[in-house]
Amino acid sequence: MTKVAVEMVSDLVCPWCWVGLRRLKSALDMVPEIETELVFRPYQLDPTVPEGGMEYKAYMRAKFGSDPSEAKDASKSRWGQMREMLETYGREEDIPFDFDGMAVRPNTVNAHRIVHWAQGQGKGLAAKEALFTAYFRDHKDIGDVVVLKEIAESIGLDGGLVADLLAGDADKAHVNQEYAFFQNMGVRGVPFFMGNRRVAVQGAETAENIAQMIRVAAEKSEEAAVH
Repeated sequence: MTKVAVEMVSDLVCPWCWVGLRRLKSALDMVPEIETELVFRPYQLDPTVPEGGMEYKAYMRAKFGSDPSEAKDASKSRWGQMREMLETYGREEDIPFDFDGMAVRPNTVNAHRIVHWAQGQGKGLAAKEALFTAYFRDHKDIGDVVVLKEIAESIGLDGGLVADLLAGDADKAHVNQEYAFFQNMGVRGVPFFMGNRRVAVQGAETAENIAQMIRVAAEKSEEAAVH
């Protein structure tokens, strides 16, 4: 059967993207008969966040109108309702979301650079998991170069080399160009999954739906190869 390039477009401060990543991993287990290549693509939910990041609660107040930890009835706020859903889905996927105590809403360009470099060494999935865990569970600033160097080392990358690269602009343009490409494609929400760029699903779909997308992508690619 035709090999399927499964592309996941996502941002590293997107909690739904961590849910989507776990479901993607389950989906891949459901299609062992299909050879797949997993490719991570960058997206920025808010590219206006400055390089130094923003104070988390101030950012959430500006985005959602209130910070649920400060609201009298958090369950009625937009973010409060979304948080409840995320925590429920997180438990189902063994994701330890901890939104209390988050201090910084970072710019994610540098974190995407880490994923890009890790992917070149077959460690893209490890990088994604490490960055999501650092941000959502450990409340680390994944826009900080010292934190990113530590994360890179934790997955087996050369910390010194990563620090040198982060000090310059290596692959920053590449990350921004890929983000712009998917914006121009019409991607407005993440996670966004594609199979051989022939079929796509958007959002933290079920593992079953993502697996079906992969099957359809394989079938469409085979049909195209015959004609």
